[in-house]
Amino acid sequence: MTNINDIARLAGVSVSTVSRVLNNYKYVANDKREAVLKAIEEMNYTPNKNAIDLIRGETRAIGVILPYNNNPAFDQILNGILNKALEKDFLITVLPSNYRKEKEVEYLHKLKSKLYDGIIITSRANDWETIIPFSKYGSIVACEYTQHKEIGCSYLDRYSSYLDAFQLLKNKGHDVVAFTSARLESNSTKQLIDAYIEIFGELQPEYHLSECHCLEDGYEAAKKFMHLHKKPTAIYANGDEVAGGMYLYAKSQQLKIPTDLAIIGQANQPIGIGMGISTVDHQLTKVGEQACSLVIKKSRDKVKIPYQIIERDSV
Repeated sequence: MTNINDIARLAGVSVSTVSRVLNNYKYVANDKREAVLKAIEEMNYTPNKNAIDLIRGETRAIGVILPYNNNPAFDQILNGILNKALEKDFLITVLPSNYRKEKEVEYLHKLKSKLYDGIIITSRANDWETIIPFSKYGSIVACEYTQHKEIGCSYLDRYSSYLDAFQLLKNKGHDVVAFTSARLESNSTKQLIDAYIEIFGELQPEYHLSECHCLEDGYEAAKKFMHLHKKPTAIYANGDEVAGGMYLYAKSQQLKIPTDLAIIGQANQPIGIGMGISTVDHQLTKVGEQACSLVIKKSRDKVKIPYQIIERDSV
C-alpha cells in the first residue's frame, strides 16, 4: 500500500514536504508542490485522514449534541452552526441525544478520543460536574449561560425576555394569562415560571401546560385553556409554531384576535410572520453562529446574544 514515504521518493522531496502539501500549507515551493501532486496522481494515493489529523493536531470537525431535530428552536441554532462551519471549512456531525444522559457522555468520550476538535451542547440532560472533566480534551461550548470557566458559551438572557413578554401583556391590560413550555424539568421552563410569578403573582397550575412542541400541541393547549372556568385573555406560547396552533383554534371558535384573545409566540418563525403573531425573537441563529466560532477559536468566552420583542397584530 502506497504511503507518504513512497510519494516522497518519487517526488524527490522530504517526507515533511509531502506532509505540508497534504495539509495545504502555504509555504511550499511551487515546483516541490507540483512534484508531490504529480506523484500522488501517478501512484493513485488517497491520504489517510486520521493520519493527517494526527500530524495537523486537529480534525476540523465539530460535534453538535442536539436533543432532537424537527424542532424550530434547535433547527435555528443548528442553521447558525452550519453557516459558520461552512464559512470556516469545518465539518459538522449532529449527535442526537433525546436528552439521554448516557448518550451525551458517549459523545463526550468521542471528544476524548480526538474524533472532534470540540463539541457544542445545544441543550443537556447531564449536570456540569459530569461534563466539565471532558473539557481538557477539546473545546466544549454551551448554548446557555454557564459560569464555569472551563466551558465557553453563546447565550441569551431568557429570563429577562420572559419578563418583558409578560410585562407587555400586563401593560395591554391582561391579568389572566396562560403559557406553554416544552420540557417541564428544563431550566428555561423554570425561568418562565419564575418570570410569570414575578409579573402576575401566584401561578394557578391550570394556566401552564408543558410538552408543547408543534402546531397541533398549540391547538390542543388553546382548546384546554379556553375551556377553563376563568378563561385567559392572553397566552404566551413557547414557539411560533405552537402559537400558530393557538391562533387556528381561536379562529375556529370565532374568537377575535387580539380583542378576545391575545397571543405572543417565540422564535420569529415564518408561520408567525405570516399570521401576524407577535414574538420574542431570541436570535437563535446568531447563538449557533457564535457557538461555532467559539469552538473554532478554542475560546472559553461568554458571549451574550441580544433578544428583541416584535409586536404584531396578535397583541
